Amino acid sequence: MKNIFLLGASGSIGKQVIDILKMYPEKYNLKAVSVGENIDYLKQILREFNVEFASVKNKEDLLELEKEFPHINFGYGDDGLIQVATYSNENGVVINAVVGMVGLIPTIEAIKKRRDILLANKETLVVGGTIITKLVKEYQVNLIPIDSEHSAIFQALNGENKNNIKRIILTSSGGSFRDLTREELKNVTLQDALQHPNWNMGAKITIDSATMANKGLEVIEAHFLFGVNYDQIETVLHPESIVHSMVEFVDHSTIMQASFPDMRIPIAYALSYPDRYPTNISRPMDFSKSFNLTFKPMDFNRYPLLKLAYQVGKVGGIMPVVYNASNEVANELFRKGKISFLAIEDIVFDAVNNTSNILNPTLEEILAIDKQVRQKIYQKYEVI
Repeated sequence: MKNIFLLGASGSIGKQVIDILKMYPEKYNLKAVSVGENIDYLKQILREFNVEFASVKNKEDLLELEKEFPHINFGYGDDGLIQVATYSNENGVVINAVVGMVGLIPTIEAIKKRRDILLANKETLVVGGTIITKLVKEYQVNLIPIDSEHSAIFQALNGENKNNIKRIILTSSGGSFRDLTREELKNVTLQDALQHPNWNMGAKITIDSATMANKGLEVIEAHFLFGVNYDQIETVLHPESIVHSMVEFVDHSTIMQASFPDMRIPIAYALSYPDRYPTNISRPMDFSKSFNLTFKPMDFNRYPLLKLAYQVGKVGGIMPVVYNASNEVANELFRKGKISFLAIEDIVFDAVNNTSNILNPTLEEILAIDKQVRQKIYQKYEVI
């Protein structure tokens, strides 16, 4: 039985992880778990699983939980996330399903614990890719992607010589506003942005998909996950979201992974890797019926944040940290009704263009710049 240490159980990915664990109670043992503020959902988990340690965002919630579940150990805040990732001395895998920069430190500490990482948190590699990849080699752990795009590439590369990769092609649905012009984006609302045509995701990622910042983060993540140059990473529009990504090899053979949109498929694969378990979680591909697969070239003028991601990735240093931090804050400000949709781009470009680069940043410098960028934007928009 595989021990599971789950960060971010109450988010979109986390809840789907829980779905998979329920399907295979004989294969997985949920040892430790974290949520943010969804205490009712955590209580449900604690009643259904034999969890030994749980963490929440706020200390007040911890005090309530300790009374109701005296047999379980609890933590809270950033330290609580680290405690979940490193809990016990038993073997197991850490699933990083939190959203944002907060996932970096727990991942570092879990690797040092020699635990394999199942990664759904793009920001961990975007801001700390050099550090993470070095630690993965040093501690000889596996880093297995959960994102549908990176899972597709991971699967396409099974048994292949990575030196034979010609290019990686990340597919993108185009997000909620894929059929709108730049002019039409001026007046879109939050509710408009949250209506993703293919996927049911959390608010932050859905908005990132609409700006294409999400794909930009995935480009940087792919660079570190698969050790390829940015010039070997391409992005294409694929409205159906059935082909999740592709790898073209030097002989011009292209391997693609396809399934109907359902995040539980890559989650289940990451959990069972290198095996595959039978499941009925998603409808199979039915080739007895006609359907189309459409691919369109990426329009970087339409999606400037994607173009910027390539640029900051190539420059490297501290710039991906600036890109990520400013995008997280801008995304939050839009969700809170403080800015317009297009102002997200303005904030990110302003932060990147007005921050001096630091090559080979230390972890301390990464954390400091991240905090500095966020504070500057919050102060400008008078948000505490």
